[in-house]
Amino acid sequence: MRHLKKLCAILMLAGLSVQAQDSNNQWAISFGINAIDGARVSAASKIEDQFSQFYNAKGYWSIMPAVSAINVSKYVGNNFSFGVTGSVNRINKIVGERFYDPITNTSEYPVTNPGDLMYYSFDGVVRYSFMSLLKSKTIEPSAHIGGGYTFLGDASAGTVNGGLGLTYWFGKQIGLTYTATYKHSFDDSRNPSIDVAPHVQHFAGLVLKFGAKDTDEDGFYDNEDACPTEAGTAEFRGCPDSDGDKIIDKEDACPDTPGLAQFGGCPDTDGDGIQDKEDACPDAAGVKALGGCPDADGDGIADKDDKCKDVKGPKENGGCPWPDRDGDNVLDKDDQCPDVKGTAANKGCPEVTDEVMKKLNDYGKTILFDTGKASFQKQTFPVLEAMAAILKEYPSAQFSIEGHTDSDGKDAANQKLSEDRAAAVKNYLVSNGIDASRLTSKGFGESMPIASNKTKAGKAQNRRVEVKLVK
Repeated sequence: MRHLKKLCAILMLAGLSVQAQDSNNQWAISFGINAIDGARVSAASKIEDQFSQFYNAKGYWSIMPAVSAINVSKYVGNNFSFGVTGSVNRINKIVGERFYDPITNTSEYPVTNPGDLMYYSFDGVVRYSFMSLLKSKTIEPSAHIGGGYTFLGDASAGTVNGGLGLTYWFGKQIGLTYTATYKHSFDDSRNPSIDVAPHVQHFAGLVLKFGAKDTDEDGFYDNEDACPTEAGTAEFRGCPDSDGDKIIDKEDACPDTPGLAQFGGCPDTDGDGIQDKEDACPDAAGVKALGGCPDADGDGIADKDDKCKDVKGPKENGGCPWPDRDGDNVLDKDDQCPDVKGTAANKGCPEVTDEVMKKLNDYGKTILFDTGKASFQKQTFPVLEAMAAILKEYPSAQFSIEGHTDSDGKDAANQKLSEDRAAAVKNYLVSNGIDASRLTSKGFGESMPIASNKTKAGKAQNRRVEVKLVK
């Protein structure tokens, strides 16, 4: 229960910042029990075996009977909602790979207890509802995708998720819901103390929709109220007429001041011949060319829009002279690095030096990938973060990420692997704040060795990522 309280607090904070359900009740929260299939779905290699025992709860499921899962979501339009889900469970059933017994001539999937391992998961969910397509008010089938992170005992893994759900609404704001989510972890091992195997998580519970508003409490929902923040009458579809001039406030240019119909209900306060609703400066007489506003410095910008009304300046800078904060003789408006001295040739940004390129390539040589894959080894992430930090110092420079392999394996496979690895580095940098337009990636396979492929050390040098400055 202690873990569940902590989980609920985290989800409520996260949900309130990112989540909607329908146009009136945009928010939803669901809570209930969850069950894990013991990785039965990934233990089998054939599809018919993976799903033949899909609902065998007694044989394969680990279930925590208390409230053990919660989801907070928000409707974002076009039948889509986005939410976050958290769950906790205690795993007492792990399904092993199929075992054939030649003595009894039978085969089965063995089930063992891994030691009642604690299971925690946090997932982001993008959900699509088919309710409007069915034109139903009670039955809501849905599909969802997403990703998250799962902890199982001492093991943990990120997952890519997908699944289906069904909700029965027995009231306007409350329903029963069930979902089944396949979580793919990409872990090779099925040892629960080391890795998290792909598995299916089932959820059943209650879902509550809320959030419908009648802000002004005039009997009209906000999305049906022509004036949702101001109490009005049925005569004007919820809109008020504060000044009693028979022009509703939202159409009255001066809703708190009675006026004439010929001026849309507005007076001409400053007497400059321009009615207040068209007068940019209704309390100060000015020139007609500037909509009735004065221009003290004569730069053609009305004082109300002039940030430097006593000094002439261009309109593009709000009436002020253009600054050059870093003093590099490149005006801030043209300076892509306005706080760091640079050169005019490089649009006000510092030039990328040979020393910087050497540092980037020294980092590139230390990038480590999983064998035969484009996924990074854990110790490589600090290197990638350091590279991203350097690239951020040169926001106008463009770079090419180039991948190379050793000669082991087939040429075509090495070519694709080098392309995938270069793309992986580029994608990481983009996800960490580097503009994608500044980066390209390409692979050269084994075609450009820098050392002999006949030695282990040489091969290690040839497996590399290089960074080139695009000029």
